[in-house]
Amino acid sequence: MSTAKLDDYVVLLSVPHLREKDVARMQNLQEMTAGGEIVDLVPSFPAVTCPVQANMTTGRLPDKHGVIANGFYWRDRDEVEMWTSPNDCIEAPQLWDFLYHHERGLVSAAWFPLHSKECGAEYICTPAPIHNPDGTETLWCYTRPEDLYLKLREALGDFPLHRFWGPLANIESTRWIVESAILLAQEYRPNFFYIYLPHLDYAAQRDGPESAAAMKAVQELDEVLGRLMTGLRDAYDGDPLWLVAGEYVITPVERVVYPNRILREAGLLKVREEKDGEYLDTENSAAWALADHQVAHIYVKDAEPDVIERVVGLFRGLPGVDEVTALEERSRYHLNHPRSGEVILSAQPDAWFAYYYWLEDHLAPPFARKVDIHRKPGYDPVELFFDPNTRGIPLKAELVQGSHGAPVRDKSQRTVLISSHPGILPPEPARDTDVFHVVLKHFGMRLTTFD
Repeated sequence: MSTAKLDDYVVLLSVPHLREKDVARMQNLQEMTAGGEIVDLVPSFPAVTCPVQANMTTGRLPDKHGVIANGFYWRDRDEVEMWTSPNDCIEAPQLWDFLYHHERGLVSAAWFPLHSKECGAEYICTPAPIHNPDGTETLWCYTRPEDLYLKLREALGDFPLHRFWGPLANIESTRWIVESAILLAQEYRPNFFYIYLPHLDYAAQRDGPESAAAMKAVQELDEVLGRLMTGLRDAYDGDPLWLVAGEYVITPVERVVYPNRILREAGLLKVREEKDGEYLDTENSAAWALADHQVAHIYVKDAEPDVIERVVGLFRGLPGVDEVTALEERSRYHLNHPRSGEVILSAQPDAWFAYYYWLEDHLAPPFARKVDIHRKPGYDPVELFFDPNTRGIPLKAELVQGSHGAPVRDKSQRTVLISSHPGILPPEPARDTDVFHVVLKHFGMRLTTFD
């Protein structure tokens, strides 16, 4: 057995849509964290994957780290980029950057969080499929060390990317993440291990958070957590400190709002007409929206004051829209950042924003009917559905039964933060940024001048 103490090891599980009532049904999770504590966790707005994970790993909010949504509009090159993987989009140091300078030389692993490619962790694994010239795709992962994926692939086969998102998404992707994490821990025993387990996301969005499918997903995840618990116990010769953060909660939705269609009908959004359909013309649009679950960033060309005022008027009081903030008002949610839209919409809990900008379905571009997360100017949960008749994705946003991202107004929108040790969590309710401080404090680090 190593001479290292078990207090030298922290495993942070990032589990979207984990609620207190789900924990009550998860025996393995309860065993993993027995003797510890649980508090409500309030995700910051926007409560979507990339910003929340950046909040947890930097201890800062979007106006400081720059992750304002699951995608960005790069104004300098007029390019929309959803689900970017390189870490350089995060403008603040993360947990692994601080732990690297710890006097004990602590080692970190980043296992599948977003924006982890080329981050400062010593060990990394994140999806990085290779797009071939002929249009095919080779399954692959970016890893550090570089040859690590070859070893994982030999032991486990390729990471099942088609099970990670889309109509075929299921427990197999989360199971691969767990098995590969166990192999990493057996060989390298990182002191801090961040592991993203996405499984509860799928059914709750597709079928609704209270659906039978969502309840089944809870049990499937708990089974995999049992495997992770025994595997890491063996790797670490005992239990590390387990931290479990629920990221955000998915709420039932009944309404869809189409910000781009509203902007187009108002004459503010322009499209390019191609042979195969209409394409959003961001360069020549006076205003357009990057829609992301229950948040929408509306980008106004040259921040034209009259256009901003008009956009605010279009959406304020619109059914399904909870709040409209513009320019300096964005500071209310720490979103006053150059990457943010000049106007930001938040949805009411039972509504969400779809990216659709075409007014007739036969004019939709080909990517609209495909699982194509990088080409769409916004997030598209309809990719979870598949129409066997057309062998494609239907253009029916109303199929989606669950969403997230809105400001937390009600306890039902709170998730949980769990620890396997007592006395280390902040007072209830915790914030997502508190996760950063809990980890550093456990390792004896305090940032007294941290803002």
